[in-house]
Amino acid sequence: MSGKMSMTSKIMIWMVAGLLVGSLINNFAADNAWVQDYLVMGLFHVVGAIFISMLKMLVVPLVTFSLICGVCGIGDLSKLGRVGGKAFALFMLTTALAITLAITIATFFAPGEGFELASATTGAFTAPVAPPLSQVFIDLVPSNPVAAYAEGNMLQIIFFTILFAVCILMIGEAGQPIIDLSERLNSVMMEVVNVVMHVAPIGVFALMAKTFSLQGIDMIVPMIGYFAVLVFILLLHATGTLMLLLKVLGRVSPMQFLRKMRSAQLFAFSTSSSNATIPVTLQCVEKRIGVDNSTASFVVPFGATINMDGTAIMQGVATVFIANVYGIELGLSGYLTVIAMSVLASIGTAGVPGVGLIMLAMVFNQVGLPVEGIALIIGVDRLLDMVRTSVNVTGDAVVTTIIARSENSIDMDVFHDANAGHEKDVHLPKRAPV
Repeated sequence: MSGKMSMTSKIMIWMVAGLLVGSLINNFAADNAWVQDYLVMGLFHVVGAIFISMLKMLVVPLVTFSLICGVCGIGDLSKLGRVGGKAFALFMLTTALAITLAITIATFFAPGEGFELASATTGAFTAPVAPPLSQVFIDLVPSNPVAAYAEGNMLQIIFFTILFAVCILMIGEAGQPIIDLSERLNSVMMEVVNVVMHVAPIGVFALMAKTFSLQGIDMIVPMIGYFAVLVFILLLHATGTLMLLLKVLGRVSPMQFLRKMRSAQLFAFSTSSSNATIPVTLQCVEKRIGVDNSTASFVVPFGATINMDGTAIMQGVATVFIANVYGIELGLSGYLTVIAMSVLASIGTAGVPGVGLIMLAMVFNQVGLPVEGIALIIGVDRLLDMVRTSVNVTGDAVVTTIIARSENSIDMDVFHDANAGHEKDVHLPKRAPV
């Protein structure tokens, strides 16, 4: 690879290579035991799992130190509350717009009409149990912060870290050494992100190769209507709705923004995890776009936890698709219920494993659709999850940029500089001769 090639270009090349290799294996070596055991579930699985673990390894310490620096950097507690309020309102707005767009367009294209239920392989589906709303609020506060950190419970970590950072501000001068230490540790963690980024292309290749070796592209064919409509709406929301909000509310160039967010979007696509992508999203938002750490470190982890634009779009299209497949007429009131449920569920089920399926089961139960219909869409959901996560990460960065503009905490010189924040070479400092 040329030293001048950007990390984004490298990741793109390796991602496409992984897609091609995986598709070829799926088509020509799906029954080859050696290829499946030693290559797909061996090499690809191990390298991909190690890469995901490396990304997740960064999340908790990076969010903690970055959030302490961010809260202490804001300094003014009333401003902190203002930023939090704006972030919450904007994330709810984008989710509501996403689900409305999804239902409107899906109703027009009507995926699922004439779908042959017999041609689909529908395994048994058991809906995950959603926690009651009262438990969701109770779980926001960690009874044991150490356990929250050990389990990577992001909402609890964010709650405790913000409380801790606010109290550092409240003790005044005595808290300054803790702030200084956090800033140094945050710099170290950003350097760790740089190091991990240099093995990213290989990790992305392994993840893509394994996914397409197991899933294949052929399985999309019977679900082509649902798949195509969902991908179209996801891309329309990312490049249309969100960019319009960015232009109107953030007053910045959407094209420049999209160019600078490419590496985070590719990471999100290959990992299918907003949380695992937090280190890369923070790096792009701070170094490439120019948002101040005090804003980025607060809004990005918050968004990765509660922003559900992609999942909301999936719910809207899935609802229309399953209603058409089973010949159930939902009507305007049914679709309005879906919109309201999706927005509320994006708060209530944040941070719960299998969040997309939990939310979808809740919506289906509410509007009277058969929950077992979810089994129809599980087959292609892994591939669609990749696109959904990219949309979620784009939404996190859009809201962060809008808030930064409204708080005057973005360096527009950095935003307009095409080369700002480009990945630097990782090297060990040379020791002076003794």
